[in-house]
Amino acid sequence: MHIHILGICGTFMGSMAVLAKELGHHVTGSDANVYPPMSTQLQAQGIELTQGYDPAQLDPAPDLVVIGNAMSRGNPAVEYVLNKGLPYVSGPQWLADHVLQGRWVLAVAGTHGKTTTSSMLAWVLEHAGMSPGFLIGGVPQNFAVSARLGGTPFFVIEADEYDSAFFDKRSKFVHYRPRTAILNNLEFDHADIFPDLPAIERQFHHLVRTIPSEGLVIHPTTEPALQRVIEMGCWTPVQTTGAGGQWQVKLLSADGSAFEVMFEGVSQGVVEWELTGQHNVANALATLAAARHVGVVPSMGIAGLSAFKSVKRRMEKVAEVHGVTIYDDFAHHPTAIATTLDGLRKRVGDAPVIAIIEPRSNSMKLGAHRDGLPESVNQADQVIWYAPANLGWDLAATAALCTVPSIVSDSLEGIIERVKSQAKPGTQVVIMSNGGFGGLHGKLAEALR
Repeated sequence: MHIHILGICGTFMGSMAVLAKELGHHVTGSDANVYPPMSTQLQAQGIELTQGYDPAQLDPAPDLVVIGNAMSRGNPAVEYVLNKGLPYVSGPQWLADHVLQGRWVLAVAGTHGKTTTSSMLAWVLEHAGMSPGFLIGGVPQNFAVSARLGGTPFFVIEADEYDSAFFDKRSKFVHYRPRTAILNNLEFDHADIFPDLPAIERQFHHLVRTIPSEGLVIHPTTEPALQRVIEMGCWTPVQTTGAGGQWQVKLLSADGSAFEVMFEGVSQGVVEWELTGQHNVANALATLAAARHVGVVPSMGIAGLSAFKSVKRRMEKVAEVHGVTIYDDFAHHPTAIATTLDGLRKRVGDAPVIAIIEPRSNSMKLGAHRDGLPESVNQADQVIWYAPANLGWDLAATAALCTVPSIVSDSLEGIIERVKSQAKPGTQVVIMSNGGFGGLHGKLAEALR
C-alpha cells in the first residue's frame, strides 16, 4: 500500500511513518519545513520527502493519505484530497487500527516529560529483555530511532493531548486505549486549541475512561489538576509517586544524579545516572511503577535506568569549544525551563550559565506563558531572548521583569556576538527551542572556534 503523510516531519507523524515502513508499506511524505532530527531519520529509513504541499505530489493518487494535525482547511494538498475524494485518516486513528490493536499499550501523558519518560520506559523494558515496540516524539539515544514495532505485545507510546486532525478535535491519546497509563503532570498549555485548564482536564478524563479495570493509572501526589481528573471518576487501580505516595525517593545528590527508590516504604535500590533535575527523578519513579505493572521487578528497572542515555534535544550536549559547553534543549514552557535550569545549576555549581530561549511553540507565540517566563530563568546568570518577527506580544517587557540580566535579540548573529563576548572557559550555554532555531547550535560552536 502507498501511504502519503502530510506533515511528515512532525515528531509524531515522522515516527508513524517509520512504523508504516516497517509494516511493509511504501511511505512518502511532505512538509512545509523539513529539518532534523526527523528529516535525517526519515531519509535514513528510505522515506521520500517533498518540501511543500503542491497537490502534484498526490498524482498518481496514493492508496491512503494520513493527515497531520498541523494541516488545516485551505492547505492546497488538503483541499485536493477532499475534492478528489481520496481516502484519508488521522495519524492517531491509523496507529490505533494498524499498530496498537490487540497490544498491551503503556501510555505516557502529561504537560511535561512525556518524551523523556516514554524513552525511559521503552529502554527499561528493552533492558529487561521484553523487546517492546514504541512511538516517541523524539529520538531516544539508547535506540537511535523514534519508533519501532517491537517483537512482543508491549508497546510504549508518548500520549499527547494535542488534537488529532482538523476533522477530529479529540486529543490524540483518546485513540490509544492503554492498559498502563502514566499521567506525569498537568498544567495549562496548547493555548491555540484549549481555552483553559479545565478543558484539558476533560480530555485527560476521556483518557482515564478508556483504561480497563485490570489496568493501572500512575500519577504524582503533587498535581492538583490530576487529582481533579481522577475525582471525575476512575475505574482503574491507581498508584501514586512522590511525597506521600507508594513510590518515593531519597535523594543522594542534590542534582538528582543519584537517588534511592522506595516502594511502600521498602528500599528497591539506587539509581545513578547521567541525568539531572527533580523532574527526571519524578519521571524515573513513574517509569518504575509502569514497568513493574508488566512484570519488571524494581531492581531490574533500576539497573535499566542507570544505563539510560536520555533523548536527543533534552539537555543534549552538542559541543564543547575552548571550555564552553553548548546544550540543545526542547523546553518550551516556563515549568520545563525552570526545572531544566535548576538541574543544570545543581550539577555545575557556580559556573556561568547562559540561557538562550526562542518562544516558538503555539502557546508561547500567543503569549499564554509570558507571565511565568521571568521567574523560570532565575537559575541562569544571564538570558538572551530571541524575538522572531511574527511574535505577537512584547517580549522586551517580559525580559525587563527578569531578576537576572536579560536582553532581547532579533537575529542569530546578535545572539552569537553576545555569547562570544560573554563566554569564558567553564561557561554553560543552554539553547532552548522546540524547533531547529536556524541551526544556531552549529553556528555558535563554529563562531566560538
